[in-house]
Amino acid sequence: MWLASDHKLAKFVFRPLVTFLRVEAAGAIVLLAATAVALGWVNSPWADSYHALFGTEIGLSIGPFQLTGDLHHWINDALMVIFFFVVGMEIKHHIVAGELRDRRTAVVPAVAALGGMIVPAVIYAAFNAGGPGSAGWGIPMATDIAFALGVIALLGPRIPTAARVFLLTLAIVDDIGAITVIAVFYTEDLSLVWLAAAVLGTLAVAGLRLVRVWSVVPYLLLGTFVWLATYESGVHATIAGVVMGLLTPAAPLLNQEQARRRARETAPAEFDVNELRRHQFLLAESVPVAQRLQRALHPWSSYVVLPLFALSNAGIPLSGEILSSALTSPVTRGIVVGLVLGKISGIVAFSWLSVRLGFGQLPEGSTWGIVTGIAMVAGIGFTVSLFITTLAFTEEPILAADAKVGILGGSVIAACLGAAILVLATHRKHEV
Repeated sequence: MWLASDHKLAKFVFRPLVTFLRVEAAGAIVLLAATAVALGWVNSPWADSYHALFGTEIGLSIGPFQLTGDLHHWINDALMVIFFFVVGMEIKHHIVAGELRDRRTAVVPAVAALGGMIVPAVIYAAFNAGGPGSAGWGIPMATDIAFALGVIALLGPRIPTAARVFLLTLAIVDDIGAITVIAVFYTEDLSLVWLAAAVLGTLAVAGLRLVRVWSVVPYLLLGTFVWLATYESGVHATIAGVVMGLLTPAAPLLNQEQARRRARETAPAEFDVNELRRHQFLLAESVPVAQRLQRALHPWSSYVVLPLFALSNAGIPLSGEILSSALTSPVTRGIVVGLVLGKISGIVAFSWLSVRLGFGQLPEGSTWGIVTGIAMVAGIGFTVSLFITTLAFTEEPILAADAKVGILGGSVIAACLGAAILVLATHRKHEV
């Protein structure tokens, strides 16, 4: 017989987790297809049409105020806000009701994620210290959740559920680190006036939550203002999406018992349309706002936003000259070594240290071989790595091309090696 707490755990933790994993795994296939299309398109006779499309200028004017940029710019600075908003809500959900709520469950993957960020950054810096590519140290720090979970999904039930949660938690903490790096280290020409406006807008959103304003309209208007102010401040505008995601309530405004009681107390003898809408509202408010928004936006983020981002950013000419240049570039080498060796060594070493010190334990049903495979899969850096590349090498297209070659090459190597390690580790585990 299920207890009430068990029912809540299933509803607010396991069901959203299963849905999240399913969408991420399917989204990885679409993301891979978009990457393949971008590479094929830019290396075809129709390459000029690729550059013409994403170089199309788009402007928005409101009185004397103007926002202009090409399509590539709008995808990176505006459309990607949806992706980071979903990331922010996912982080909030896991802090409030998910894996990050339990210290002993969260501490090992959280510490592992720290190692998986520090070691690749140090390796990259060693390759590029004092050179023109030194600004790209943040590129190999990132783990692509969609591709990493996609590889795990392909391996099926041989991977323990706890190990999948370990990877998800690691990737979420990695996202927190990457967002912090973007906000702190890749911000130039900071405008304190616009930054203050963004902070005031954020405080206004927090104030609406405190007075329990339930309408979406004021949040949408304030969220747009916060994005605009952040954009004009010099801080990358996608940070506004993360902040709004973290401010989204991850606990229901009404618990299920309150919703049922109010529905019973106010239920008339016969329902009309207005009564049905009011009771539908009560039932909806028994589900956290973050969960409802995730359910609505996560598919759009995975199936539309990220593929468009990949299509506009993964178009790398792969001529012999460019590949030859990339293979000798310290930028490419630093990224490949950082993703392949840095991730696995940093994650495994920091995991071992945290377990050894008694901070936590390995995922249930897992071995060090499985953890090593997970660490290797975490070396798949794509979406956020490409995103940081656009920030680090905005005015240096050659270095950006070298970085993108390194990201693609390192990610492919990490995916193949990670899958091989996991197959070997789980095969041995079943034999024992």
